[in-house]
Amino acid sequence: MTFILDILHATGALAGLAIGDALGAPFEGGPPPGRPVRTFYAGGRNPRKAGEFTDDTLQALALAESLAACRGYCPEDFIARMARDYALHREWYGPTSSAFLSLVEGGSGLYESAALVHERMGGSRSNGCVMRGPPIGIFYSGPEVEAVSLACAALTHADPVAGACSAFVNRMVSDMCRGSPREKAYRRACTRCRNREVASCLGEYRAFSPVPGIDALEATHAALSVFMQAARFDDCVVAAVGLGGDSDTVAAIAGALAGALHGTARIPREWLTGLPAGERVFSAAWALWAAAKE
Repeated sequence: MTFILDILHATGALAGLAIGDALGAPFEGGPPPGRPVRTFYAGGRNPRKAGEFTDDTLQALALAESLAACRGYCPEDFIARMARDYALHREWYGPTSSAFLSLVEGGSGLYESAALVHERMGGSRSNGCVMRGPPIGIFYSGPEVEAVSLACAALTHADPVAGACSAFVNRMVSDMCRGSPREKAYRRACTRCRNREVASCLGEYRAFSPVPGIDALEATHAALSVFMQAARFDDCVVAAVGLGGDSDTVAAIAGALAGALHGTARIPREWLTGLPAGERVFSAAWALWAAAKE
């Protein structure tokens, strides 16, 4: 396993995800805010304190903590951790993840539940597996990035587009955490993407206007579009929140990408210290970094 050159980039990816999520949460499901959002606000679709994140970060933390504790991907451990957070904040979870976790709570088999959700909901192409996936990119560096991304996505989202989007983002996170510049990481993710629809859209991202929807490809394209054009971390997440729509998830994905590129040293200090649950985020990032370099 390739050594992560700088812990600041590993920590930046997870902290960036949480910050983007927390900045976007109050505006989730609404129109564009109409002004640059550079401060944490309370409120949103569900009652939430300023700086408090949503299930986007909770799911990513469950995955990060599982990868660190198990020294690799263990689906049973990951789902058990995610289910514990779900039991405390089930109102924060999206429709696909909620349906899956409810089935698991009811005793449905781990590997049957995603198929049941896909069938009952008429699809599972939502963005939940994309937003939670960046810890895979922090931990893995080789072909395991794509393999584990697809396997982890398929646990809850049976649609192959959702898995391919997750693998694309995680490959970029992995390479940038290990010193690759933005354009090189992007080109490699394009080369390694095996899904034609995803490769076509993300490979020509400039040809499409960003749509901040709950669809996995829409959300990934929107996050990638703002990330590739933003010079700084703060510009990236502010632009992502400014799109409106599924603002917390788009900003979480964009924040993970920007954090992996720039590292925590270039994230505004008031955002790093403004997360009420920041201690869990940073503890998970440190544990994941330590496990990844073993």
